[in-house]
This record gives sequence, structure tokens and C-alpha cells, in this order.
Amino acid sequence: MRFDRRQWWIIAAAALVFALVFGVRQSQALFISPLNSATGLGIASISLAFAVAQLMWGITQPFAGAMADRYGSGRVIALGGILVTLGTVLTPHAHSTWMLILLIGVVAAGGAGMAGLGVLMSAVGRAVPPQQRGLASGIVNAGGSFGQFAVVPVAQLLTGILGWVGALSAVGAMALAAAPLAWLLRGRPEAAPAGQRAAPEKSMRAAVRDAMRDPSFIYLTTGFFVCGFHVAFIATHLPGVVASCQLPPEVAAWSLSLIGLFNIAGSFTAGWAIGRWRMKSVLSLLYAARGLAVIAFLAAPKTTASFIGFAVVIGFTYLATVPPTVGLVAKLHGMRFLATLFGIVMLSHQIGGFLGAWLGGKLFEATGGYQWMWYADVMLAFAAALIHLPISEAPRFRSAAAAA
Repeated sequence: MRFDRRQWWIIAAAALVFALVFGVRQSQALFISPLNSATGLGIASISLAFAVAQLMWGITQPFAGAMADRYGSGRVIALGGILVTLGTVLTPHAHSTWMLILLIGVVAAGGAGMAGLGVLMSAVGRAVPPQQRGLASGIVNAGGSFGQFAVVPVAQLLTGILGWVGALSAVGAMALAAAPLAWLLRGRPEAAPAGQRAAPEKSMRAAVRDAMRDPSFIYLTTGFFVCGFHVAFIATHLPGVVASCQLPPEVAAWSLSLIGLFNIAGSFTAGWAIGRWRMKSVLSLLYAARGLAVIAFLAAPKTTASFIGFAVVIGFTYLATVPPTVGLVAKLHGMRFLATLFGIVMLSHQIGGFLGAWLGGKLFEATGGYQWMWYADVMLAFAAALIHLPISEAPRFRSAAAAA
């Protein structure tokens, strides 16, 4: 089955929103060193602001999902894009830890959560048939990867032309384009027509309660914690890893960009794979591949080629976990409150992200390197590969149409 024109417009709009928001967020790590030089706050304090951003992005998404489920996606996404711009553009003017936490960690990250995957995937999921949701979610997820691939090098280029303050302001302004795109994603989930109902429509509170009592949902949520730890540590501290290896900053920019580029292929592949194999098996394979990639990186000499090779391999799995995770939430508990339930899963992801970003800075200041973070990465990757195996993919919900 192919998407019709209206479905393609909705998918493309969601992918572009995610590209803009995710690209802006991922490029912020390039400015950690200039921020440190300008403020003298230290890597640990700046890492705390980025860690709070990871947590805030997660905290926002269940509430943003609930707002979208009740009032519609368009308004929530548009406001999110505006907040990302506001927080990013004002960041160069912050000169204390609490101001960095407010702008990076609350305003920009909260806006990114409002225009995040939970709301976007829900808007797309309403527009396409169930058998096409895996492919559609893969396309949207690939949009975020393309944003990272495109925006990070632009940010590095603008830094050489405008200076870091002008570059960060210009990059932040890109997120404003999410506001007009949100018009294509307007609308909210509708309950089944009264004549088709065999039982009262489940409330949002009941849906959340049922999900939290489901062991498979808990396994899935716990595994996504590990994904957040990996992604946040790499996104925040890969420039620092490059610098500690005495390589030029361009290596960090191109590595982050290549992670985004190859995750496009990973996202499409994951979206295709979950239409053919069990989603839990795809997730286990992705996490195991991450662990093996980090082991190989640790064993290799730290050269430009090894960073590029690591970026290519890790990029293929970077956000490829999203389509099977969204697919499992929808399969287990239905589409009606997908934005809310996936927002809860994303909260777990971002708690992991908080620890990945914050502990990276703390351990660097304590030990002078990132070695222990890489060891934690490996152990968590293999733990996540195992925790998905007991998931049962049988649906837990009963649709009104099926009941009728």
C-alpha cells in the first residue's frame, strides 16, 4: 500500500519539524567549549544545563502528548518551535549556571518536547493505516537524523563566519519554521462514533494506569532509558572526546553529522524491519549492535578515521530504536492515547539522557577522561538487548470497532 498525497504532506511536515528541532538541539554541543571560555563556569556546570535539558525534554512530552490528545497537535508543535528559538537565541547572553539551566534546560528543551516525537508520531499515526505506521514512523525519525546531518555542519561553518554567538543565534532561529509546518499537523484523536461503541470509551487516566500495570510496557520503557543514556552522552560529549584525543573540532562536527546521516538509513531500515519481524527482536539487535560498536571503538586507535568509522556504525542504530518502540506502544495499547503513552516512554529515555549528559561531565572532571562512561555504555547496551526479550507483543486493548 502506498501513501496518498495528503498522507505524504503530513509525514513530510512531521519529518521537517523533527529535522529542525532535533538539528538545533544536536548542534548545541558544538558551543560547549565557547560557552565555557566565555562564562568560566566549568564543563561540569555546563553539562548540568545540558543534562537538565535531556530531563526536561522527557518531562514535557507526556504533558505535551496529553495536550495534543485533548486539544490538537498543531498548537502544541507551533508553541514548541517558538520556545526552542527563544531559548537558543538567548543562551549566549547567559552568564551563570542557573541562567543556562533556564534557557537550555527549561525553555529550549521544553519547546523541543512540545514538538517532540510523541506528538509528531501521534499526528502521523492518525493519518496512515496500521500496516503503514512502521514505515511512516521511520520516515519521521529519519527527518531528525537529516536535521542533525544538515544543521551541525552549518553551525560549524557559521561559527567561522559569524562567531559562536551569531552562529548559535542563527541556528536557533531555524526552529521558527516549525510553526507554519504545524498547521499541516493540526487535529486531535477522535473517539469512535457512538453507534460503534460496545463499551464506554477508555479515559486517558485508565489508559495510563493499564499501561503502567503491563510488564511488557515497563520492559520497553526501561530499555528506552538506555537509549537516552547513549544518545545524550554521545551528543553532548563527543566534541569533548575528540578534543581529549587532540584532534581538530571539525572531526567532532563531521562525526555528529555522519551519525545523523547514517541514522537516516537506520531509521528506514528499522521501519521496514518491524513490518517483517517482531519489534522486540529488532530492538534487541539494535542495542547489542551498539554495545559491539563501542567495544570496537575503544579498542581502535583514536584517529580521525576511527571517529568517522564509529560515527557511521553508531549512527545506523542511533535513533533507529524509535520506530519499533513507537510501534510496540501502539500495538500494545492502541492509537487513542499514543502521544501520552509514548510521552511516558520518552520520559524514561530522557532520564537516561540526563544521566548520560551529566555523568559525562562529572566523570571527566574527576578522572580527566571518558573511559568509565564508555564502559557503562557497553554494559547498559547489552542489558537493554536482554530486557526486551520477555516482551509479549499481544495487544492489551480492545478497540470499539472490534468490540462491536
